[in-house]
Amino acid sequence: MATVREGSLEAPTRHPLDWQQPEFYDQENLFTELERVFDICHGCRRCVSLCHSFPTLFDLVDESDTMEVDGVAKDDYWSVVDHCYLCDLCYLTKCPYVPPHEWNVDFPHLMLRAKAIKFKQQGASLRDKVLSSTDSVGKLASIPVVSTVVNAANANGGFRKVLQSALGVSADAVLPKYYSNSLRQRLGFESGEGAQPAGKTTGRVALFATCYGNRNEPSMGEDLKAVFEHNDIPVTLAPKEQCCGMPKLELGDLEAVKRAKEANIPVLAKLVDEGWDIVAPIPSCALMFRQELPLMFPDDADVIKVQQAIFDPFEYLMLRHKHDLLKTDFKNPLGRVAYQVACHQRVQKIGLKTRDLLQLIPDTEIETIERCSGHDGTYAVKVEFHEISMKIARPVVNRVRKFEADYLTSDCIMAGKQIAHGLDDGTEAMHPMTLIRKAYGL
Repeated sequence: MATVREGSLEAPTRHPLDWQQPEFYDQENLFTELERVFDICHGCRRCVSLCHSFPTLFDLVDESDTMEVDGVAKDDYWSVVDHCYLCDLCYLTKCPYVPPHEWNVDFPHLMLRAKAIKFKQQGASLRDKVLSSTDSVGKLASIPVVSTVVNAANANGGFRKVLQSALGVSADAVLPKYYSNSLRQRLGFESGEGAQPAGKTTGRVALFATCYGNRNEPSMGEDLKAVFEHNDIPVTLAPKEQCCGMPKLELGDLEAVKRAKEANIPVLAKLVDEGWDIVAPIPSCALMFRQELPLMFPDDADVIKVQQAIFDPFEYLMLRHKHDLLKTDFKNPLGRVAYQVACHQRVQKIGLKTRDLLQLIPDTEIETIERCSGHDGTYAVKVEFHEISMKIARPVVNRVRKFEADYLTSDCIMAGKQIAHGLDDGTEAMHPMTLIRKAYGL
């Protein structure tokens, strides 16, 4: 009699997402697979400390008549789906049954399939359309006069209560500022002359600014350019870009993801052909090009080309360090730095490169916190999820508070702001590239 292995000693492997096949949108088939996977999760429960999807599932099971998955109403499955924000940590850090294990559990992509079916059937609410339309909202909100009004309104408690009532955006959540002087207005285009290749790096970088980095946190891109050029790495901007598609992916709007791909990939692939490496300062955007688009479009040669040429900025700098091309002439110690490792950076399987670089700074102590902030771009600002998102963040907040940090940082600056919001003591989150620039004294 054959036995089933308990867990797997092999590296996880990801199957392409057959999202363009009709059976992908078959709801009956989906529910059959949800029941199968939920039953495996119920028997394991290793992921209970990650997001709120798993506590929701286990409560549904424990409160059912049978205390098994077969006792849970199918309509209640959607509450599990709604709490999944595709961080991917269950797949890459917890689940022992991911492929190549014969049980073939891919919880995040099963949740994505469910979101896609729900989107196809119901569309999206006005709020969710607004929150996921980062380019359109950013373009409007960053008009000089409008940005001043928007930023003032978002900081006004009365307006935020109206916004919560009318749109479902939590009055307590942190909303990003908008800058009329965008990153694309601040940085120019470079020739890349004088670049020194080393290892897998060409030594010249095209910056995919990201919609958030362009209009909400432009100083982050300026800091990156300053640090890279201090290390003799020319930095130019991608000549054209739009949102990477991650907000639409989380919504289940896969056709919108395809449109974003069709806008971005030709531009980025051309840069690769011209000898540029690509760097994206937001982990979610890098992950989109490194994992999600290649799984959605595995036969698109340009998607694969970009996948192989895009880097996390700290991964890039540490690759240069291997060849003694990273300058360590740091002038300013940083003291005690609480560093939250962004989920979408952890799952890129590159190691803790940000921490490694920060540790090169003399008289600097790093408290590395590998736990989710609960933010996820839009999850934390939705009124029905905000309180839960802050509960997810609480262990991180407590670690930062106990460490008595001089600086709080995260590669996902939105996660950093969520943690700072939980601290509620005036602490401001800073992007780690800002800290590196400060340490260099640039």
